[in-house]
Amino acid sequence: MESVQKKGYIIHKLEAAGPAVPRPEKKQVEPFIQDEEALARRTKRVISFGRLTVALLIVLCWELFTRIGWMDAYYWSSPVRILTTTWTQITQGTLLEDIAYTSSSTILGFVGGTLIGSLLGLSFWWSRKFAGISEPFLILLNAMPKLALAPVLVILLGIGFFSKVALAFAMTVVVAALSAHSGVQSVDKDMEKLMYSLGAKRHQVFTKVVIPWAMPWMISSLRINIALSLAGAIVGEFIASSHGIGRMVIYAGTILDINLVWVGVVVLSVLSMVMYMGVVLLEKWLSKGYGMKKA
Repeated sequence: MESVQKKGYIIHKLEAAGPAVPRPEKKQVEPFIQDEEALARRTKRVISFGRLTVALLIVLCWELFTRIGWMDAYYWSSPVRILTTTWTQITQGTLLEDIAYTSSSTILGFVGGTLIGSLLGLSFWWSRKFAGISEPFLILLNAMPKLALAPVLVILLGIGFFSKVALAFAMTVVVAALSAHSGVQSVDKDMEKLMYSLGAKRHQVFTKVVIPWAMPWMISSLRINIALSLAGAIVGEFIASSHGIGRMVIYAGTILDINLVWVGVVVLSVLSMVMYMGVVLLEKWLSKGYGMKKA
């Protein structure tokens, strides 16, 4: 009996446990936090550098191709000739006066057309009947080629400064009115009802709800209007004028001075860029004032 029990059990020899070996601790991976402002600044620098590089390449290739004969220097001129002619027109000609003339008519037409057009579009909120009657005529005026009215305005107002302002005004007022009208149509009706239920007057709803609500639509038309205003002023100078960049270009084309024509083209390009940048700054200021996020 004793032998059977000994065969039924297996006795294992226990060894003494050695010293505990500490396990290596796992390193905690710190989360990567991306600095969005730094990334935005870096992206902005890259874009600025890229734009400057492309501009320099265009100018260098233009100068090189005209020198080696790949481009006809008579028709295309060259950056060096354009700079020389520009300096001559600044020191001996009337280029600065022409720039001031064109800029003034453009800015006055832009400001007047944008303000009056925006007020006209906002006024549609006060009367649906007035808005319904006026809307098809605004659409008709918007579809009409307003530059075709330039000879009429020049004959009516003369070849002076105000005919250019009037044409720039005509190019912008309809666009501004339609943009403001679109903003008025998008106003939340529930918000208006809430304001009325809280005892607000009609003019309070207009100033506190309608104008801020329509402001993004009005701001979005600024970049379009500045280009249209400049185009209107230039076309008015093309038809008849004693000053302005457009007058200078027409005069240069008449006497076949291609270098002077290119001076006018380059000056107008720079002028349009400066005005566009000014409008962008105005948009940012208005957006900040009305609490809107940047696009």
